[in-house]
Amino acid sequence: MSRIEELFTQSDIPVDVFHSRAVGDLEEQVSTAVLNGADRLLVAGGDGSVHEAVNGIMRARGQSRLGVIPTGTGNDFAKACAMPLDWEHATRLLAARLGSTDTWRTVDIGRMNDRFFANGAGIGFDAKVTRIARSYRLPIGDLVYLLAIFRCMLDGIATPDMKIDADDFHWTGPMTLASISNGPWIGGMFNIAPMADNSDGQLELMIADPVSRRRILSLIPRLMRGDHTTEHEITHASVRRLRIEASAPLESHLDGEMQSPTRSFDIEVLPAALDLL
Repeated sequence: MSRIEELFTQSDIPVDVFHSRAVGDLEEQVSTAVLNGADRLLVAGGDGSVHEAVNGIMRARGQSRLGVIPTGTGNDFAKACAMPLDWEHATRLLAARLGSTDTWRTVDIGRMNDRFFANGAGIGFDAKVTRIARSYRLPIGDLVYLLAIFRCMLDGIATPDMKIDADDFHWTGPMTLASISNGPWIGGMFNIAPMADNSDGQLELMIADPVSRRRILSLIPRLMRGDHTTEHEITHASVRRLRIEASAPLESHLDGEMQSPTRSFDIEVLPAALDLL
């Protein structure tokens, strides 16, 4: 963090530094700052930090512009926004923009029930993978998600019944997962929705039929490359709003952050809801 401050100081950009000390702390600090009139906010962290910052801004109903310095593992949101993944390069670019009159870009934000997401939401198998991955404390980067997939397969693959109503798309039946993407990547290494564009006013819904353990293993390389969308178990639809009803309470995640199990999911895209520095 001291190096980030140093780079801004070298560019004559004054910054006030705040540290997040617990889950949810960053969101509260951002919300307070927006309510107090802050119009430019920078967050140094990964997708979890971006998630909290976005929820803080959206909760406060502010027009604050957000700058991201990607210091996390996956940095899925940074990749979706074509930001440099080298945090020092990203910091220098932000300092240059803060000192200029350049215009900023806007991106869409998703909402699921009463929470917001910047990059994507997952219900079912990928949420379970996320929960297990978050429980590990191993210095192996994105590979922790592969390890979590193998652990999930050992535990068994649930295929709950779901009913989905989304614009002109409807689905009823068992499935392994439902992924709703604003950006192309999840877990740092999985190109789950290669067609996703977080400035096009829509979300990309990916549904996976019930699959065997062996089939999941064969699909993993395709998920990493992004060429899985034509496989017969995968259904894709571009949507603006959808409702999902599950036969039993299911785990879900937003930007990799676990949510309380529930049976009902109301999801929508909020076009051009966030200004980026």
